Amino acid sequence: MLLDRGPTQHAAVFLGIWSAAILLMKRRKLQIQRQSLQHPVIPENYDFVLSSNTADQVIRNIHAIAESPDRFIVFNRILIALSNLKNLGRVGDVDDILRSLAERDESSHQTSFATLGGFLWAIPVLGFIGTVLGLAQAIGNFSSLLDEQADVSGIVGELKQVTGGLSTAFETTLLALVIALVIQLWMTEQKKAEEVFLDDSQEYCLKQIVSRIRILPTKFNGESQD
Repeated sequence: MLLDRGPTQHAAVFLGIWSAAILLMKRRKLQIQRQSLQHPVIPENYDFVLSSNTADQVIRNIHAIAESPDRFIVFNRILIALSNLKNLGRVGDVDDILRSLAERDESSHQTSFATLGGFLWAIPVLGFIGTVLGLAQAIGNFSSLLDEQADVSGIVGELKQVTGGLSTAFETTLLALVIALVIQLWMTEQKKAEEVFLDDSQEYCLKQIVSRIRILPTKFNGESQD
């Protein structure tokens, strides 16, 4: 049933396998990304204050945890925020940067499912196309049968082959719908897991960075003015 129903069914199965491979890859990437949430980047000392003077220490901690921290969503957000720390005047500015990065990651999250969405549209359509082709072939065979057979007994005997073709036609749509259903449920679960991770990442940044940060006043040298 999987591979003996013509090119449209082959294409539907191929897209289903491709979709499953994408979802498996996304699940593995999510598992790796979640590991970053298990490592605090701020020293556990309660007296530690994150400021422009101590930001380099946090950056060193991040590089000690991950060899390529920019590949991790959480670490990349923190590195960007800390690199702009000296140019910021309020704690709220740091929070604004982190929220802006969170919105960017949310947009990337939605975009990453665009290919799967296209496959989910195409798989049932391929099934319906296969069914239409099967019906057209069965009807054509039935017309030829009426032209060739004059007696009723011959028509009844050959009619079984025609009905078998109809069964094959509807099986094409059935398989495509089953594949689409499985991929849709799997994709919904994956999207939910990634959304939870993004929420956890934002909470991590709030606890690790925003709640521990202090903006030190900038010192100006007044002696240079006469």
